[in-house]
Amino acid sequence: MAFIQIIILTAVFLLASIISVITGSTSLITVPIMLQFGVEPRTALATNMLALTLMSVGGTLPFIGKGVIDRRRLPLLIVLTLVASILGALLVLVVPSKSMPLIISMSMIVIAVLSVANRNAGVAPADKIPSQIAEIGGYIATFILGIYGGFFSGGYVTLLTAAYIMLFRMTFVQAIATTKLLNIFSSLVATLIFMMQDIMDYKLGVILGLTMFGGGIIGGHITLSLSSIWLQRIYLTVASILAFVTLRKSLQENHSTSTTNELTP
Repeated sequence: MAFIQIIILTAVFLLASIISVITGSTSLITVPIMLQFGVEPRTALATNMLALTLMSVGGTLPFIGKGVIDRRRLPLLIVLTLVASILGALLVLVVPSKSMPLIISMSMIVIAVLSVANRNAGVAPADKIPSQIAEIGGYIATFILGIYGGFFSGGYVTLLTAAYIMLFRMTFVQAIATTKLLNIFSSLVATLIFMMQDIMDYKLGVILGLTMFGGGIIGGHITLSLSSIWLQRIYLTVASILAFVTLRKSLQENHSTSTTNELTP
């Protein structure tokens, strides 16, 4: 890869990591640009996962000792995330990922609509304990989204943050801090599996990973300095933009594929 391409990737990954501490959806930005620069799809997913691991570590550090990580639920959430991420990473080896951006963009649009409809969610501490059904739903969401997180990761933290706000009734800061910690385990497990399959660009992964580690630290400090209302605004704005851009791109690609198939005798 040319030096100028590495510089461009580094700049994009740094900016994406700072913003995505709040919003998630890093891979919806980073993976496509790697593909544009000629990185093979599976190598792009694997290399991106290494960078995400380091970003998640950097993004978690500012929250340590601040009392915003959900320690009570954490052990079970980590176990569910580890098991689900292993399953998701193994799926990369057998399942094409082209359809995933379409699915995840639709999910993000639904989340944005629900969040707007329930504007108080995540802005202030919950006034009551979540119901048993909601509590169980939070753990189920952790497992299902963990599979997706190990598979592609684009939108994983975005959806998980929304799930914890709506089901566990966390504030935005609590949900962001908890999901960042969980994403360390999700990304690390997937990274180790990709390493075993020898499909990773280590040099590029380390460069981009260290960049995102620094971006994660910056993003974490920014998150702690903002009010829950501003976190909600940033989250919904960026998530909505990414969702619609990804949806449009996916629909265009599907239309192009359908047209090609019709023209092929």
